[in-house]
Amino acid sequence: NNIDDDGNGYVDDYYGYDFIGSYATSVTPDNDPQDEYGHGTHVSGIIAAENNTVGVRGVAPSAQIMPVKVLDSSGWGFDSTIADGIRYAVDEGADIINLSLGSSVGSNTIKEAVDYAATNNVLVVAASGNSYQFSAPSYPAAYSNVVSVGATDEDGYKTEWSNWGKVDVMAPGNDIISSIPGNLYDSMSGTS
Repeated sequence: NNIDDDGNGYVDDYYGYDFIGSYATSVTPDNDPQDEYGHGTHVSGIIAAENNTVGVRGVAPSAQIMPVKVLDSSGWGFDSTIADGIRYAVDEGADIINLSLGSSVGSNTIKEAVDYAATNNVLVVAASGNSYQFSAPSYPAAYSNVVSVGATDEDGYKTEWSNWGKVDVMAPGNDIISSIPGNLYDSMSGTS
């Protein structure tokens, strides 16, 4: 209805929020967190796909997903939009925030947002990265108050491409089938 009914500063954010918009087409941030890239949908399916005998089943099928878009359709974004998305999720009641993104360079902007989540008892989980790095950290996974996830193959061994700079837990990450936009399924690999 184009009104900020809940007074949180975001108009019509019933389905979440898109903090990045599209800088290529000058579309500003809005209330449509549609995933054009496919990565977020794939990760969401791994987490919470329904147990409905169709397609795949997530590891927590009764979990609720709050879509918060902080990267554009090519997987690119700003530290500020990522931080805004983290704060938004915390303020809107998230229990866990999944950050399936990373950089070899730390960011005070993102670290402060991650600290904000920790201060508010919100667990932040982040991908350790997929760039064959065995000692270099990936951020935000390397921050002390983030649970960093590395990837294992189908035999339970660390994949050759999974970063190892700071890993708290390993999980299957090689050729994982999950949902993608368009009511389809695909196999992807990664620490996300």
